[in-house]
Amino acid sequence: MAGVLATGIHQKEDLSIFIDIGTNGEIVLGNAEWLMAAACSAGPCFEGSGIRHGMRATEGAIEGIRINPDTLDVDIRVIGNHLQPTGICGSGMIDAIAEMFLTGILDRKGKLQRGRTDRVRDGGDGPEFVVHYGEEKDIVLTEPDIENIIRAKAAIYAGFSTLLKEVGFTFADVRKVYIAGGFGKFLDIDKAIILGMLPEMPRETFQYMGNTSVTGAYLCLLSRKMYIEAEEVSRKMTYLELSVSKSFMDEYVSGLFIPHTDIDAFPGVKQLLGE
Repeated sequence: MAGVLATGIHQKEDLSIFIDIGTNGEIVLGNAEWLMAAACSAGPCFEGSGIRHGMRATEGAIEGIRINPDTLDVDIRVIGNHLQPTGICGSGMIDAIAEMFLTGILDRKGKLQRGRTDRVRDGGDGPEFVVHYGEEKDIVLTEPDIENIIRAKAAIYAGFSTLLKEVGFTFADVRKVYIAGGFGKFLDIDKAIILGMLPEMPRETFQYMGNTSVTGAYLCLLSRKMYIEAEEVSRKMTYLELSVSKSFMDEYVSGLFIPHTDIDAFPGVKQLLGE
């Protein structure tokens, strides 16, 4: 509700999507005439939980990664410009998997390819990729870490596609996608598309909105008019329970590949792979 107020999608003529990405992906689809909402359980991995060296997007977290396609050398960007990172946050995970995929270190099923680089090695949980060689500890992503992230991104994409299918629309009908959530500020849209978490759409379609939960709460606390408006919007919003949707599980399973089982839905990524 707070996200709807903060983005104003309930007042727009064009079809828009709002998503707050966290442990759950809260999604709202609609415009001034109608609104439909759903929540998909993405799990806490993007906030650092369940990942070997995962952490929230705070100082010391690896927030961005680039892998040289020729040498496979890894460059990292750390929040707070720390020389020695202490972990990796959600945006860094997305960057890492997208970069590993494009450079052939990771296949479409999320499996690490041995022999491609010395950074792929055996660890306590099986194969792992060394994101950063540290003085006290190495920062790694294990195959179970990667599986958790792929399941999370599949749930988010399935939430999008299921909502659209329920009302007879496609991604081509959407004019704006508003992104909120703790790590959305650092999210590389291109890498999120390569991973298959976000649909492949023109980059200007996406807009980061910050912490809309706080913004929406402020609006309701400081304005009686906005509080009444929130109640009115909530009454006209339709909630879709994804767990009972016939198509959600099919969409979810289709998303358990990078970027997706249907590679034609991601023509730009398909072109990158060809190159």
